[in-house]
Amino acid sequence: MDGVKRREAILFQLESAEKPISASRFAKEFKVSRQIVVGDVALLRAAGYEIIATARGYLLEVEEDKQGIIRKIACQHRPEQTEEELLTIVSLGGEIIDVVVEHPIYGELTGGLHIRTEKEVSGFVQSYKKSRASLLSELTSGVHLHTIRCENEEMYAHIKEALVQKDILYKG
Repeated sequence: MDGVKRREAILFQLESAEKPISASRFAKEFKVSRQIVVGDVALLRAAGYEIIATARGYLLEVEEDKQGIIRKIACQHRPEQTEEELLTIVSLGGEIIDVVVEHPIYGELTGGLHIRTEKEVSGFVQSYKKSRASLLSELTSGVHLHTIRCENEEMYAHIKEALVQKDILYKG
């Protein structure tokens, strides 16, 4: 399969996917290296497709996913409170789009999350523990931002209030 047909197949699968698809899975399916798939995705992005890279794989952002409002919230907590924070947001109807920290050398660092469900929170936490990697928030004494999407301002206010009650919302 040549590159053009492979990229068409990647795009087709992303359009119908309900959950992220990893570069490794694409690589195995198309019998190419993971790096070839990463390059294919870069070319699709350059062509204007909104492909999001998450820790679980690639997602195609479609218009229907863009409903609601998008807001940033500032949080601070210990690493062991990460699951509680994420579960609080999704249980109240929020999607955690990303996490952002301000690094003294690199400036703003952003990690795509796109977590919408309790199952995805569980998967993220398991992956984090298994990998022994550091959370981005560990670079900044727990201070970080999340971009969240939710249905309306009322839902956003409920999310913020719940995080205040759990002493997770950053107070400055």
